Amino acid sequence: MKIYTRTGDTGETSLFGGARVSKSDARVDAYGEVDELNAWLGFARASLDARADHGIFADIGDAVVQIQRDLFALGARLADPAEKISARVTKAALHDGDVERLEQLIDRLEAELPPLAHFILAGGVEAGAALHLARAVCRRAERRMVTLQPSVDLVLIRYINRLSDALFVMARAVNHRTGAPETRW
Repeated sequence: MKIYTRTGDTGETSLFGGARVSKSDARVDAYGEVDELNAWLGFARASLDARADHGIFADIGDAVVQIQRDLFALGARLADPAEKISARVTKAALHDGDVERLEQLIDRLEAELPPLAHFILAGGVEAGAALHLARAVCRRAERRMVTLQPSVDLVLIRYINRLSDALFVMARAVNHRTGAPETRW
């Protein structure tokens, strides 16, 4: 299979089900934001792996890989306004249990962090900063998703909303584990 198809050369793309839409379509924009988020998470994971002390981040690296898989499912669901793919492709389904998994991750990581009493500036070590950036992209994806018509399944909105919280806590945890100070606003 070739990487290029030439089917998008006129500024259109296909959604699941075959409908042709402009590449500027709100739905395409939304799953494009999710794709960018996934790429930033790949960068964050690579930054964790490149550290000499990468072993202290194994749990966070594993969580990032699972989130990247979830984001592929979320993107597939966004590209499927008729909601037919999740019934056929189980790995494209997201459930309340996936939201709960993020909540458990947040709770576990927050337990090792000092309480947050002030707003903090994004930054820290490279992986922490990349996770902060991923959080901002996640919020942008969420803003795009809530505008879609037909509306997306609410579990997808809950997932992306919780994910931005998880990414914030993951960034703090990475920075805390490396001893990088948080800069108060």
